[in-house]
Amino acid sequence: MQLESKVPSGPLTEKWSKYRGEQKLVNPANKRKFTLICVGSGLAGAAASASLGELGYNVKCFCIQDSPRRAHSIAAQGGINAAKNYPNDGDSIWRLFYDTIKGGDFRSREADSYRLAEVSAAIIDQGVAQGIPFARDYGGLLANRSFGGAQVSRTFYARGQTGQQLLLGAYSSLSRQIATGKVQMYNRREMMELVMVNGKAKGIIVRNLITGEYESHAGDAVLLCTGGYGNVFYLSTNAESCNCGAAVKAWRKGALFANPCFTQIHPTCIPNSGDYQSKLTLMSESLRNDGRVWVPRKKGDKRAPNEIPESERWYYLEEKYPSFGNLVPRDVASRNAKQVCDAGHGVGPTGYAVYLDFADAIKRDGRDVVERKYGNLFDMYLNIVDDNPYETPMMMYPASHYTMGGLWVDYELQSNIPGLFVLGEANFSVHGANRLGASALMQGLADGYFVIPYTVAPYLASIYGEAGQVKEDNPAFKEATQQVDDGFKKLMSINGNRTPDSIHRELGKVMVDKVGMARNEAGLKEAIDKIRALRDEFWKNLKVPGILDDFNKNVEKAHRLADYLELAECMALDALTRQESCGCHLREESQSPEGEALRKDDQFAHVSAWEYTGFNKEPKLHKEPLVFENVELTQRSYK
Repeated sequence: MQLESKVPSGPLTEKWSKYRGEQKLVNPANKRKFTLICVGSGLAGAAASASLGELGYNVKCFCIQDSPRRAHSIAAQGGINAAKNYPNDGDSIWRLFYDTIKGGDFRSREADSYRLAEVSAAIIDQGVAQGIPFARDYGGLLANRSFGGAQVSRTFYARGQTGQQLLLGAYSSLSRQIATGKVQMYNRREMMELVMVNGKAKGIIVRNLITGEYESHAGDAVLLCTGGYGNVFYLSTNAESCNCGAAVKAWRKGALFANPCFTQIHPTCIPNSGDYQSKLTLMSESLRNDGRVWVPRKKGDKRAPNEIPESERWYYLEEKYPSFGNLVPRDVASRNAKQVCDAGHGVGPTGYAVYLDFADAIKRDGRDVVERKYGNLFDMYLNIVDDNPYETPMMMYPASHYTMGGLWVDYELQSNIPGLFVLGEANFSVHGANRLGASALMQGLADGYFVIPYTVAPYLASIYGEAGQVKEDNPAFKEATQQVDDGFKKLMSINGNRTPDSIHRELGKVMVDKVGMARNEAGLKEAIDKIRALRDEFWKNLKVPGILDDFNKNVEKAHRLADYLELAECMALDALTRQESCGCHLREESQSPEGEALRKDDQFAHVSAWEYTGFNKEPKLHKEPLVFENVELTQRSYK
């Protein structure tokens, strides 16, 4: 299969301008003839629906929650990057591009990453126009703070609620288009199937999560804005409703899944405290601006942190990476936390936690200043852990967070299925093997506000004669609905004795232990065998309480777990074939004498795109070579 990236020719700095100047357009009168389906209403989905509706397209937007305001984008706390250089500290579009490429360990497309940096400044302007309450300095100008993986301050923020505030801005734009009638909003719907007609994406089947009814929706193109697949790990920072269902349905229909093993482990999460937990709590990476990370120098030291003198504290990031210190990228911080805990220096009841200490910041700036920056995060920690972080260091440990892998897309954000576009975290395109902190919000809004309005037009112009021709009475919708119903009835008929949660928890342990931060060939092969055995167990011994035609969380969990089990095997296979260390993915057979990740650019400077070949069949690997014409591939160093 030939993977055509459609990257425009010419200098990197001119590609996006050239594309916009040469693309085919749809005139305003003809836009009214097209219906676009947007699955997901987080930052990417809300921004895309609002923007496309304002352009004149008819949009159907689908939300798995009871309101778009509850999309998981609200969980992004720390900020959003933009190359505005307000602090005058040397930032530029090029520097943000380079930090993105380098932070991703040179495993993303140059052109896609540069475009992201190029449009970043416009996102801030858009947010200010919407009334986003970004933090401001004493003179009233927008404030910036630093973030991991960068030596400049380019992160705009609204205390620790940046994602929520940006989502409210996008929601206000979306609501305006709903009021005009250009966007139809469908809440509490989950995509069950992608409908294709003559090889093109022409609609979806959704399930009403309240009534259990199936609905058919036809359109001229489908946009997937459904986030990532971090919940494959069971314990993650994602909400329980986050799932990979829409992407996996598209994968089964022929869309390629790119780099599935590239998953981000976030370094600042509240540690796991017991088997009763169904998720973990994210604490903003912005805390690393003023918090110092340390563990006791003595192994197994169980003294309270305030009883350990300064001379017996090991500030391992500051010692090991003097240039970046506590602001090393997420993958480096996470991997080092695991290493010191594995070596016996971990703290807390399980020994798998490190301290994040604000004593120096409070002494330097005063409690009031720290409270203004991080007060809501400190309150959240106090409520969950019942420990006051103003007086005692926080305990943190890495956890599954964001997924850099996703459906393969070209420069236009179109998958290899014509008419299927993928935005935000659901695609693979810009973050490589590791996402910089504060770049998730940037990508979601960039794709929704400033990329897809341009890149969807050439496809629609090419099918102008087909506009509105496929309706819900097309036989393809009836066939797809029947397949969905048969699948649910099969789940309900197994009637074994294991709940979805029990199997999912076991899957998560395999993924964390064998396909997480540290991997090796033997462990990955063991993981693949265990995942296949769990999938067999699922289809033979699953128990789904309740009934199908009603509100039933167990049905939702079981249906999503079937997707996780198939994708988990692909993730492990992808990790097995990528015999290099890259980003957070330390392949133990490939590391430097100092224990740093060691890439193999001569063998693995490519995108791994996996083709679904059928149930219980191993997927097929395709490769898109990554060409670097503007940056020199170097082993990352933050020392």
